[in-house]
Amino acid sequence: MRSLPLPLTLSARLAPVAVLAVSAWALSSGSSTPAAENKAGQDNASQSPTAPATAAASKAYDAAPAPCTSVPVKTVKSLVPGAKTAGKEIASTDSKVRRTCSWNALKGYDYRWLDVSFEVMDSEEAAEKSYKQRVSNDSGGGDVPGLGDAGYSVVNLTTQDKQQTREGMVVVRSSNALVVITYNGSDFESKKAPSTDEINKGAIKAAKDAVATLEDGQKKG
Repeated sequence: MRSLPLPLTLSARLAPVAVLAVSAWALSSGSSTPAAENKAGQDNASQSPTAPATAAASKAYDAAPAPCTSVPVKTVKSLVPGAKTAGKEIASTDSKVRRTCSWNALKGYDYRWLDVSFEVMDSEEAAEKSYKQRVSNDSGGGDVPGLGDAGYSVVNLTTQDKQQTREGMVVVRSSNALVVITYNGSDFESKKAPSTDEINKGAIKAAKDAVATLEDGQKKG
């Protein structure tokens, strides 16, 4: 098979990918009756040593799970044929709260790329805010029922040097954590991209696996 040059956007993705930094948010109290707590707190501040525990209890996750084992081998083989199933974890500034694994392969003329990312935040409110920002920034998709507390999927088509690439993204919020899936593909022989249905279903499949791993780890904890 002759060697074909990759489009610049795909060539860049073959290099190590830096995980986007997420802004820090203030820790929420997690109380459903803040006014009542504020009133009581002025009189009984010295008698409420367990108040921080109430906020902590609203956090379901303290650390991000290992991303490269969050998706079963059979899913990796199905979505990224020819890829090393072990995946490659991307370096993070704080691996306790943010971890990402990538798989990519060129089999014949078909190229596929899959990213699975976990982001653990200080509170459910912070995670919800980040989720809404992502959905707002990537409009045009739709909700995915049954994924965590909220799930969203969007697929976009780009063309560079007559080469099409179709990329799907799924964002899921589960309590104080986000799961972000990126899945894309190209055919370098036809210069066409895989169908929207193929990319969307693949991204959602990976998201379901990753969310199950996240939530199962919390139950075991």
